[in-house]
This record gives sequence, structure tokens and C-alpha cells, in this order.
Amino acid sequence: MEISNNQLLRFTTAGSVDDGKSTLIGRLLYDSKSIFEDQLESVTATSSKKGHEGVDLALFTDGLKDEREQGITIDVAYRYFTTPKRKFIIADTPGHIQYTRNMVTGASTANAAVILIDARNGVIEQTKRHSFIASLLNIPHLVVCVNKMDLVDYSEEVFNKITSQFEEFSSKLLMKDVRFIPISALEGDNVVNKSENMSWYAGGTLLNVLETLHISSDINKIDARFPVQTVLRPQSEEFRDYRGYAGRIASGIYRKGDEVAVLPSGFTSKIKSINTGEIEVEEAFAPMSVALTLEDDIDISRGDMIVKKNNQPEPSQEFDVMLCWLNNDAAKPRAKYVIQHTSNEERAMIKSVVYKVDINSYEREEGDDSLKMNDIARVKIRTTRRLMIDSYRDNRNTGSIILIDEGTNETVAAGMIV
Repeated sequence: MEISNNQLLRFTTAGSVDDGKSTLIGRLLYDSKSIFEDQLESVTATSSKKGHEGVDLALFTDGLKDEREQGITIDVAYRYFTTPKRKFIIADTPGHIQYTRNMVTGASTANAAVILIDARNGVIEQTKRHSFIASLLNIPHLVVCVNKMDLVDYSEEVFNKITSQFEEFSSKLLMKDVRFIPISALEGDNVVNKSENMSWYAGGTLLNVLETLHISSDINKIDARFPVQTVLRPQSEEFRDYRGYAGRIASGIYRKGDEVAVLPSGFTSKIKSINTGEIEVEEAFAPMSVALTLEDDIDISRGDMIVKKNNQPEPSQEFDVMLCWLNNDAAKPRAKYVIQHTSNEERAMIKSVVYKVDINSYEREEGDDSLKMNDIARVKIRTTRRLMIDSYRDNRNTGSIILIDEGTNETVAAGMIV
């Protein structure tokens, strides 16, 4: 099953405030020729007005700073760009300590995280915090960019020291694929073009690494999970008896004729047809949006899940979740929330806080039941009805939940099922 090479890579950028994230994203867009002429003209004009020589790359992303200064909050800014090899979405999250929750939102769907380290400062608390969240969110690929190498004379020794510092603490975290690249975003070394100042570095540039990351294997192809979003009943002459179930495949592969079970009812049937838009296909896989029809007439509604008969998730009413609290208001003990899991909404309560995590030292803090903004904790959740869950490590789609405040309709927490 080959997905076309021009597949979409979502990546998030993280670094502390002056690590050069804006300049790095600007450099990526500028050197890969992904900037519109008019954008380029306006940034060039602003740069010369400010007395800069050449183009101030940070200006390509810093338009959002004006909004922040006017009190308009921008949590996560998304940028899109395309190269002949791939399409990219960058989730750019603010670097300040109080924005843990933004990194959680920006990175929750990412295939890769680009973590910036200032070559002069090495691994700092923020680096550990961002790496911890990346590992918590099970981001498959981590690219560590040691930036500002021009300010340490492009020293191989400095780069190696930071690499071993990072490896020392990241060995405690679950990280599958970590790569290190020495760069200077300002000078353009190893971002899109290979650096002439660091002949000692034999690896690829940042763009080259992002273009060639193998991401089709990140999707779980074994556990077939299809949450039903809506039931299609066209009621037209042509499709008088058509009853399709539409949604996005969360994981796995579905083929015509597969034996399936519908949860929570447990009724079984076979797949009669699979459509994407107008076209009927023999098989479909995550993350395609499709409509399925079944051989048998089963009562199915939004929130139900169609799975393979011999591979089913765990229906559960009580489970543990690693929760990141996103709201200004603290969690109320045993308060009721709406829990959203795939296309299913039920009511739920936080039964207990097992422990909180100090994300600077990774220590567990037990005996503290309060949950405030940006806290990360392991909690027990009980729902009114059973949900069809997988662990987040196995399946990022069916292993994640959000909690919504019934009164205000605000999303108060995001969680990964343990």
C-alpha cells in the first residue's frame, strides 16, 4: 500500500523565546521559494525601512506579533508550503512557559517536531519541557536543530556536546526517531542549502530531512477503526435503498467483503461497497474519508464504530488518561464534563487525580488533586456509557479525548488514553 510521495507532513516547531523560530520558518519559506511575490516585496520594504541589510526573515512570521500586542490572542499559527516532493503544514507555537497547552494543541496531529536549541545555551528547561510533551503526544519523529552555529564559530565540539546532553535526558523518554542538525537560520546554513561552514557534518539539511521522513509507517495499519460521523440516506429515485455510513478512517485498512462488527451493539456484517466521493473503490485506508455500505440492515448512528470482527477495541467506562488542562478555570472535583472521543460524545467525570507531572524534572507529584491551566496529570475518568478505546501509544486517533465544559461549551482539557 503506497501513499503518493507528495504526501502531507505536519510538523510543529518548538523552542524558547529567542531561539530563532521565526527566522527559521522564514528561512525555510524563503529558500524553498514558497513565498508569494507580494509578501516578499512587503517584507523587503519593511526590512529596509528598519535599516536591515537584506531581508529580515523573521518578518514572514512575525505579522502575528502585532495581533498579540493588540491583545488578540493567537494560540497556534499554521503555515502551509509545498516543495516538489511534499506538502507541509507548520504549527508554530509560542515559546513562553505559560503556553504548554498551545504546544499540546499544535502538536497533537504532527508527524514531526522540530525543536530548536540555541548553540550558546545548550539544553535548557524549555528544551526538556518541549521534548517531554513531544514524547507524551507520541510524535513519531523529532528533529533537533542546534541553531545559531554562526555564533559559536560553527564548532563541531559545541554541536557534539549539545547532542550528548540531549541524548542523556531523552533516554528517559519514549522517542523512536531523533535526528540532530547543526544550523544557522540567519545565515541559511543547513536549512534548505547545505552549509559550506560545517564540512564536518555529513547529514542532510533540515528541508531534506523533512522531505524524506518516512511517515506512511506512522499510521497504524493493523487495527481497523472507522468512527461513523453521519448516516447517508439520499432519498432520491436513483439511490432509493442506499444507506451509507460516512466518516474518516482512523486506522487500518478496509476492503470490500471484509467481515466487520458494529460497536457498541456488536452486530456483525460484511462490507458491501466503499466509496470516496463518487468513486467506488476496492479498499480504503487511514486517513481517507469514505462512505461504507453493509450487506445487512443494522441500526447504526453517529458515534458508533465499524471495526474488523476479529480485532476490536476495548469497550470501557472507566480508564486512565494523561490529561493536559487547557482552561483558565481550575478543574472542579468530580464535576461533570462532555467527553468527545472520535465522533462520539458522552458525559464523564474526573474520578480522581492519580498524580501530576512536574514537566521540568519529570517527577511525579502525588496527593495534589488540583488541576490548573497547563498542568499535566494522570487521571481516572468515568463515562456514562462505554467508549470504544485504544491506548494512545497504539492509536493516536482512538486513543485521544477532549473534555468540554457543559455550561460554557469550552474545551477544558485534552487527553491521551494510557
